[in-house]
Amino acid sequence: MELYIHIPFCVKKCDYCDFLSFAADEQTQKSYVAALQKELAFYGAKYKDRRITTIFIGGGTPSWLKEDYMQAIMETVYHYFSVEQDAEITIECNPGTITEHKFEVYRRIGINRLSIGLQSVHNEELKILGRIHTFEQFLKTYDMARKHGFSNINIDLMSSLPGQTPEIFCDSLYQVLKLKPEHISAYSLIIEKGTPFYELYRFDAVRQEAGMQTESLPTEEEEYQTTKMTQHILKEAGYHWYEVSNFAKPGYECKHNMVYWTGGEYIGFGIGASSYFQGKRFNNMRDIFKYIELMENLSDKFVETDNMELLYNDTTRTLRENVTNIYIDARMEEFMFLGLRMTCGVSREDFKERFNKDIYEVYGSVLNKYIGEGFMASEGDRIYLTDAGIDVSNVILADFLLDS
Repeated sequence: MELYIHIPFCVKKCDYCDFLSFAADEQTQKSYVAALQKELAFYGAKYKDRRITTIFIGGGTPSWLKEDYMQAIMETVYHYFSVEQDAEITIECNPGTITEHKFEVYRRIGINRLSIGLQSVHNEELKILGRIHTFEQFLKTYDMARKHGFSNINIDLMSSLPGQTPEIFCDSLYQVLKLKPEHISAYSLIIEKGTPFYELYRFDAVRQEAGMQTESLPTEEEEYQTTKMTQHILKEAGYHWYEVSNFAKPGYECKHNMVYWTGGEYIGFGIGASSYFQGKRFNNMRDIFKYIELMENLSDKFVETDNMELLYNDTTRTLRENVTNIYIDARMEEFMFLGLRMTCGVSREDFKERFNKDIYEVYGSVLNKYIGEGFMASEGDRIYLTDAGIDVSNVILADFLLDS
């Protein structure tokens, strides 16, 4: 079982971001951390026998949180959960929110992987995105991380920005490669509803998706060029392309994300955090003040129902929302959707073990079609998308929906 811990706070919400994040005062942060500890303690005591092999602390901007608070959170995790000695423990960091002392504390409390949000080496692009940092601040943060002994670092880069050409993005890529990070996440900007970017670029995003000429965003053809150039450059630099948007030096693939893509179980803590556990998907409530209030009253007198609800004195208290039973058809669909995001694809043996059916018994006609057309390939135990298949993966994956 794996853990996700959500820290929703950030200095300023970026203009493209639709994650559950916001600025908050000191008292709100303090109360939230106390509530988070209560939730961790309650479920940790319940699932003490489960071995934890990865922990991911995301947000928001977890590195904005005071180091004392982060230490308190991790001490609670260690006290109530059985964390493997070699567990991968990641924290998301943003330049401009980190200090030498924070890195010292992170090392002391067992955090051994950093995911640093750079997005671009060009300060004008960072300004367009609404980031609070410069490339120079990122370099200082990266140097500090190496100085404090972090040897597993991911750098996030974002392509398809307004006014960006494939060549401009690749300049960011080349400059990042000089730093020799262990992992690079290179993904395209998505224009999400409810963000300032949606108001600015929604019509351009529609043009882009339709293959029409755009005004500010790169065209569909430029997006494609950027993707192919990224794959080529990182392969030449010795990085293993192991998932649609993720590249790693051998042995440094993100273990936590691999759990998501292979259908493993994980529990999320904190507001809005998602979980997949005991055949159910659900997420925590998103209202921070209701969450804090509920956690303040949480005790061992509360019991969890089969539907993931909290019951106290015959009164139901809602922590979990959108609880959905994932039955076998949906599990098989997810196995294919998520597994085929990875360049190694899916395992016939794993499919058989999980569902007691051969993969061809369920998906034979679809697999034969796309293998015959060169969009998929079968090699030994693995079935995967070819490069041509990845280019049209959205169309292909839709064919793995099963008739209900």
